[in-house]
Order: sequence, then structure tokens, then C-alpha cells
Amino acid sequence: MSTMSRILGSAALVAMLPLTAMAGKSDDTVRIALSKDLDSADIYFSSARESTVFGYSVFDALVERDLKTGEWVGNLAESYEWVDDLTLEFKLRQGVKFHNGEDFDADDVVFTFNHFSDPATGVAMPNTVNWIGSAEKIDQYTVRVHLKAPFPAALDYVESALQIYPDQYYQEVGPQGFAQKPVGTGPYAVASIDPGRGYTLKAFDGYHEAGPRGKAHIGTVEVRSIPDVNTQIADLFSGAVDFMWQVPEDQAQRIAQRGGYTVTQAPTVRFGYLSLDAAGRTGTKPFTDIRVRQAVNHAIDRVAIRDAFFAPTSEIINSICNPVQFGCEQDVTTYDYDPEKAKALLAGAGYSDGFSVDFYAYRDRQAAEAMAQMLEEVGIRTNLTFLQYSALAEKVLKDEIPMSFMTWGSGSIADVSASTSKFFDGSAIDDVRNPELTALLRTGDTTTDPEVRKENYSKALKLIADEAYWVPLWTYTSNYVMASDLDFEPTPDEFVRFFDMSWK
Repeated sequence: MSTMSRILGSAALVAMLPLTAMAGKSDDTVRIALSKDLDSADIYFSSARESTVFGYSVFDALVERDLKTGEWVGNLAESYEWVDDLTLEFKLRQGVKFHNGEDFDADDVVFTFNHFSDPATGVAMPNTVNWIGSAEKIDQYTVRVHLKAPFPAALDYVESALQIYPDQYYQEVGPQGFAQKPVGTGPYAVASIDPGRGYTLKAFDGYHEAGPRGKAHIGTVEVRSIPDVNTQIADLFSGAVDFMWQVPEDQAQRIAQRGGYTVTQAPTVRFGYLSLDAAGRTGTKPFTDIRVRQAVNHAIDRVAIRDAFFAPTSEIINSICNPVQFGCEQDVTTYDYDPEKAKALLAGAGYSDGFSVDFYAYRDRQAAEAMAQMLEEVGIRTNLTFLQYSALAEKVLKDEIPMSFMTWGSGSIADVSASTSKFFDGSAIDDVRNPELTALLRTGDTTTDPEVRKENYSKALKLIADEAYWVPLWTYTSNYVMASDLDFEPTPDEFVRFFDMSWK
């Protein structure tokens, strides 16, 4: 049987269940199913999208981008000003309260910025805060943030990665206590967290209405962690679930054909890739040879996998970034699907009989299995292991992942500094450890001239492609399925804004 036959033969079918459904509208509770658990409610210690979604409704940032105009608007800050290339000043909104009644002011902002940018704190994504030199309180409602170097994407990170915590409460209860009972200023307050099962949010009556978000429309949000998509669909059809996110393409199409539900597809900043241990940091040597890395690139039929399991609008990419991101050069060396060339390259590298390698993934099982089959056909025998994202991220930090199929959402930041620069920054997670590459990316990250940024990012991405360091795969779209009486419009940044949901 051909690889494509096996790929297509593995596609799961959705059981056609009865059309009865109960809306959550009657008790003003929207019930949401997510495939992965909330790994930490202290969102600075998680890089998972589920934590970002949780945080976006429970906490506020200083500013956010208007989705219609693209302009920056104040949230917890009424206004901001670039004093110079290294200084951002924020005038804070007065009269804002945290869910526990604590007043919001400059002390909370200074604590949040300084504590979580301190390397000793050990946040999950250091690249989101390591541009911060320090935050300084000018007066009760004025804060200045001092940058280590010019960083033109700073406001993007302020919005997506720097949700403001209450300084007094956080220091009283500590990280563990805060993760159990988090407190923010957001449109929703946390009612309960049931680890491994989900959480419940309640609309915050005291939410500040002067900001860009406004109060939540629905009183209660119940989020359940349901790993199996078929179980999610069964619950949708029975009325136990009102909203599903990241529904596989084939399943979404079948639900749409069945009728009775709203099925919406939206583009995202997320993209997929295969990581290869090019520096040999795990002790696995084959990927230190460029011929082996080239062989892996030639062994993967990206178009066939995309066509079998993902939306037609998912774009095949040539660089380790999403084309919507600033500086994401796509005119780089590419590697066509060519199994025979892959075998020849392996033989030339001394692997005529192939080799075995541990291969890890955390999602899109069918795509991962298809890639494992393709690699096997050229002689690379994979021990494919699926882990929870948090466990996989921990193994990356411990130099235990020689090869993986991963995706990255960049915190929804449309800038290469949030993707390529994170992976090849010379840090503990860098598979390459190429000082020239790291320097090019750092220059792109810290230069205010857009053309100079593009030039350096272009050189960096061409170098990555020439050396076949990793395998770029495809961009992701996201399928949303919801009850017919629920009104929600997905956005390309993939921040599922619970507070924007309402009943029709």
C-alpha cells in the first residue's frame, strides 16, 4: 500500500448522532470543550495556547491592538508614549480594581514587569520578557519601562505576554497559591479550577467599562478538558457542549454538512515544523551532518499531508516562521519531496542502512504518523512518542528531544522576533548553536529601521534553509464549531475571547 493510501485510510469518521441539542442560553452558561488541559493558571509559567486563552479573559494588559484598525489602544493604560528608543511611558487608568478588591496602580505594573523579567523567576518563555531592562514608578499612575536595547515589537509583547498581576496578593500567596486561585482585573474572575478537568469563570461585575473590552456578555464560562475530539463532538450533539475549537478539518466539514451548528474557519499565526538536533546536544549524532538533515527535508511530502489532514488554505512554508509575520522571508532554499534523493544523501553520510531515532509529537497524530512512515521509507526508523505539550517542553529543556513535530503560535505576534528568534537564540533550547545565525536574528530584533530588520531576518532565514537545520511544514487555520444560538467571531490572533461571546 502506498504512503498516501495509508494516510488517507487513517482518517477518522465522525459518528452521526441524533440532532437534539440543548442550548446553554437558558442558564446563561457557555460550555466550552478544549483538547488540552490548562497546565498552569499562573500564565507566565506556561507556553501553551490554552493558558493564553485563559489569561486573556482573567487578566488585562496595559495596551492592546484594535482588531479593526490595527492601532494600539489603552487598556489598563489610558495612553503610552515612546520617550526615546529605550523608554516607554504608560499613563495608567484610575479606578480599576482586581477581582479581590485590591486597587490597581503603578506598583502592580512595576512588580509584574520586574519580577517576571528577572531571569531568576524562570518564566516559560524568556524571549517575551528578556527585552525589559527595568520598570520604574514615576507616580501612582505613571510607569516607565526601560528597554535593554531598541525593540520595535515591544508593544506586541506588552499586549500578548505581560498580563498584569496584583503585587500584594501575588507576593502573599506565592506562585503556587496564585496558580490555585489567580486574581486579575479581566472581564472574568476565576470561580474554580479543577486540575485535569477544567475551570469555571464568572463575569466580573466590577470590570472597568472605560477600556476597549467592556463587560462580558455571558454570565458563566465552563471550560472542560476533553482530549478526544469524538467525545467533544458527542457532547456537542447531546447539548453538553456549546463551543469547540481547533476541530480537525475532516470533522469540521462533516459537522457543517450535517447542519444545525455554526462552523467557522479562521487563519492563525501558528505554523508547524520538524525540529532536528543539529548541534548534537542530545547525544544523537546523525543530524549534525547536513546531508542527513537534507535527507529528512526531502523525505517529507508536505503537500500530501497538508491535503489529507489540514485545510486547503493552510500554506506550505519554506522558513521557520509564518508568512504573515514581519520579516518572514520565503524566498529561500527549498527541498522537494524526493525519497530517492533522501536515500542517496543518507548513504553518502554513512547511513546506507539508515538509523533509529526517538521522534516526539504532542498533537495532529495522523500527520505525525504519516511523517514517521515517510521517514521509515527512506531508512530513518522512528520511535514515535506522544506526550502532553508541557512534558515535551520540559524534555526540550533537558536536551532529550533529538527530533520532534511541533507547532508554534508565536503568542499571536506577527513578527519574526516571536518565532525564528526564539528558536535560534543560542539559549538552552537552541538546536543549532550557530553564533552567526544568532547575531543576525538579534540585530533584526533590536534595530528600529524596518529595512535593516528585514535584511537581517532574510539572511538568517536563508542560512537556516541552506543548512537544512529544521523542516518547515505548513501554516495552520483553526476550525471553530458552536451551537447555533451562540454568537462569536474568531480572530486571526487565535485569542479566543470568551468576553466577546454572546447569545443570539
